[in-house]
Amino acid sequence: MALHELTIAEARAQLDSGATTAVALTEAALARIAAVDSSLNAFLLTTPELALSQAQAADQRIAAGQAGPLTGIPLGIKDVIVTKDIRTTCGSKILENWVPPYDATVVTKLKDAGAVTLGKLNMDEFAMGSSNENSAFGATRNPWDLERVPGGSSGGSAAAVAAGEAFGTLGTDTGGSIRQPAALCGVVGIKPTYGRVSRYGLVAFASSLDQCGPFARTVADAAMMLQTIAGHDPRDSTSADLAVPDFSAALTGDVRGLRVGVPREYFVDGMEPGVEAAVRTAIAQLKDLGAQIVEVSLPHTKYALPVYYIIAPAECSTNLARFDGVRYGVRLDGKGLFDEIESTRGELFGAEVRRRIMLGTYALSSGYYDAYYRRAQQVRTLIRRDFQQVWGQVDLLAAPTSPTVAFKIGAKTDDPLAMYLSDVCTLPINLAGVPGVVVPCGFSEGLPTGLQLIGQPFDEATLLRVGHAYEQANTWHTQRPAL
Repeated sequence: MALHELTIAEARAQLDSGATTAVALTEAALARIAAVDSSLNAFLLTTPELALSQAQAADQRIAAGQAGPLTGIPLGIKDVIVTKDIRTTCGSKILENWVPPYDATVVTKLKDAGAVTLGKLNMDEFAMGSSNENSAFGATRNPWDLERVPGGSSGGSAAAVAAGEAFGTLGTDTGGSIRQPAALCGVVGIKPTYGRVSRYGLVAFASSLDQCGPFARTVADAAMMLQTIAGHDPRDSTSADLAVPDFSAALTGDVRGLRVGVPREYFVDGMEPGVEAAVRTAIAQLKDLGAQIVEVSLPHTKYALPVYYIIAPAECSTNLARFDGVRYGVRLDGKGLFDEIESTRGELFGAEVRRRIMLGTYALSSGYYDAYYRRAQQVRTLIRRDFQQVWGQVDLLAAPTSPTVAFKIGAKTDDPLAMYLSDVCTLPINLAGVPGVVVPCGFSEGLPTGLQLIGQPFDEATLLRVGHAYEQANTWHTQRPAL
């Protein structure tokens, strides 16, 4: 097996035994990027000199017996997460040459753990999209079929792991942007509970919804990454001051006695038969492993899509007001201050970003606030209560991640509503603030599908336990695209 094909756990074992080095792993990852990324466009920027320097330092730590689980492991960072002295664009022309003066907390934690950072990963502009086609720097392509999307907005992060360009990556999830691309690219993705992972240094799209989480090839790898980046951060007022459990210790392989709810509302009209079949087969396999399957109802799920597309654009219209060309980022000349701001935002923001800013500004405007934004927040409470009530019946939920497999590039760009429907199975989880894990569960039409596990607040350990047990009972996670 080539070095770039190893899981994090396998690479860790080889590093600890002396069978390989962090420098060798990093060189293998960089070589893989050089070989395939011209076809994928997963990386917006690579930092080979920094990566090799970090790898050398990691080898010294390993030799000194001071290695942790991620020491010497080459990883990639979604370009919405700020990195000190490394360009961070958020996939937008308006930040094309912006270099942050500080690191996000999750980046600091990776550095402290001795991880190697390979570079910044492509994404939908300001994390707004479900296909990675909204990037100002070109779409990322799915490694399983280069004519198809990898999902979004963390499409670059998912594609890089699937293609063997990185051993793991960080992405962000506002309405499904980790889980949907994980399913479409056949990798593991975790959206933690809101507050489990610091948002400090994550460029905000919708502040009450955004969460940072890992992509990896296996549940065990993802658990190691989550362990490293989770925890309270006093610089983030939304960060939960709770102890972080040992996620790796939770991977017992035993799901006997656990009650797994199957929400009927998640098997939506129009779901591809192959996707539904794969997910239902995976749920049946959980039953074979000893879990108890219980059909449940989350009745307000049908309102999640409209609620999300009121709340998220409203928050984005506020958060993106800072990008005006005055304080940082690209600035276009004009006849005066307001003309310069209008020119900068009008020409450098992409179409989807402008659409969501306008939707959000309208929802927050005088005369419409109560009818739209306040009403959406009230229904959001009902969605959250659905989850709270169902926890009395089950320990976790199992559901589809996406109603379809990866679609052709360009297939939905002219129909925003069809694009928004791609996230119909993932949006409620963000509105409720609960965690979700996606594991590969088969193929439909030769393309990956993903089983979504949804858990109680701050109970990522149970999701990882169930995901790991399912993973060990099949070989879907071992499948690799032929690039």
